[in-house]
Amino acid sequence: MGLDRKVDGTPNRRRLLQGAVAAGVLGLTGLPLRAQTRGGTLTAALGGAHSCDTWDSRTHVDLFMMAAAQGAVFDSLTEIAADGSLKGELAESWDSSDAQTWVFNLRRGVTFHNGQAFGPDDVIASLHLHLDDDVPSPARPIVQNIAMMARSGPHQVTFTLTAPNADFPYLLSDYHLLIYPADHMADAMVHGIGTGLYRVETFHPGRRMTALRVTDHYKGDAAGWFDRIDYIAMNDSRARTEALRAGRVDAINRVNVRDTAAVAAHPRLRLQNIPGNQHYGFAMQTRAAPFADVDVRLALKYGIDRQDFVDRFLLGHGQVGNDTPIGRANQFYAADLDQIAYDPDRAAFHRKRAGLDRLAVTLHTSDGAFDGAGHAAAAFADAARPAGIDIDVIDSAPDGYWAQVWPTATFRATHWAGRATEDWMLSTADAADVLWHDGDSNARFQALLLQGRSELDSDIRRDIYAYMQQILRDTGGTIIPAFANHLQGVANRIGTPSQIGNLWQMDDARMAERWWRV
Repeated sequence: MGLDRKVDGTPNRRRLLQGAVAAGVLGLTGLPLRAQTRGGTLTAALGGAHSCDTWDSRTHVDLFMMAAAQGAVFDSLTEIAADGSLKGELAESWDSSDAQTWVFNLRRGVTFHNGQAFGPDDVIASLHLHLDDDVPSPARPIVQNIAMMARSGPHQVTFTLTAPNADFPYLLSDYHLLIYPADHMADAMVHGIGTGLYRVETFHPGRRMTALRVTDHYKGDAAGWFDRIDYIAMNDSRARTEALRAGRVDAINRVNVRDTAAVAAHPRLRLQNIPGNQHYGFAMQTRAAPFADVDVRLALKYGIDRQDFVDRFLLGHGQVGNDTPIGRANQFYAADLDQIAYDPDRAAFHRKRAGLDRLAVTLHTSDGAFDGAGHAAAAFADAARPAGIDIDVIDSAPDGYWAQVWPTATFRATHWAGRATEDWMLSTADAADVLWHDGDSNARFQALLLQGRSELDSDIRRDIYAYMQQILRDTGGTIIPAFANHLQGVANRIGTPSQIGNLWQMDDARMAERWWRV
């Protein structure tokens, strides 16, 4: 697929920006469709916990802290609703005439858990955190595109971007972009002081977090129906399932695919099986040998059996991936892009073209990346061997995998939840200074990334993002064999909305806010 049409046409800016503003205003009126029961405790056993967890959102990489932080104790400026629409959280509304200068009107009467009033200075200071060179932040690609942040009123912040970005309000809902009290930033990161529906009661990193419902919260009776939440760290999926079946907890994330039938058949439980953009894969550091050679990457891409991955390791709870993080839930998913298929002969061709008699690589995995990652990597090794590719699999413990193994390994198992917009996903995972870098094709990709976020005409954006997905498939450094459904177990004593968010696990990690006890 090429880029057949010119991608610098004149967009209908007025129509698109009015739609963006409407999304912010309409979200403010979203109330529950039925009366929820107030009271009780939500006890959840959650994977994705680590002994190095903190309230510093720049360190958040997995579900436990996402649910504890943005899902309970802290807020962001905007929020992705369960239906995928955008609504205001600490921002009441926003406006722009050109998608480059954005004015955000902040919610009034909001206080932090320490009693301090929320205002523009808190927003500016919190976003500036992600530009600190001493503490790497996954949200840096978002914030570094803000040229200026200014207090433009007692309840207003104006952002001037380096270039127009039609998706900017969506980006501010990123779970790393939490708002802290500017005058007590360090204290807030130690003790968990936010503006969220729940105030921290106890926090033991990698073990447990409990929190109490805030009285007189600005969200009122529209959210947060539990009096207390109790999140128990449990990284072993079988242990989580057993705790749920025994009635010791109300909900669990990441049900092992081999336990789905047992959970679904249990009379006191139900299985949430939710398709989305969550994807599993194996990422290469393409600035390191041998992955700097595109033929090495292509040999590995053709050396994995993707359908076997879906059938054997997801038991059909997912779809085959095509080495692009843009999934079927995205607006500009390239459905007509030719699928990479398992082809040992073609894998061998690319290995030979790289000048290698055999290709030997080390692949680091962990169940911390995704359940069964070690077994999936072993199957990858078996499938690649006939192509003259030897993959040495090293499996690590879940605790510490993301902080210690993933940043340094040149070939490693990975897991992304996906993002609501194409620019958000591609800017986070594939910006030039993030995961991959590949000469001329990467330069073209980066130029299209800037052009796509600035373009406001939907048809032109579709062409841009389709071409970017083609580049990732053909030269990118991440093998994405599958998109995996969110598999979650919930006790029948917990009520849930008819629509469950599919951006992140556990109703976008906001079950403390959206669920209730029956």
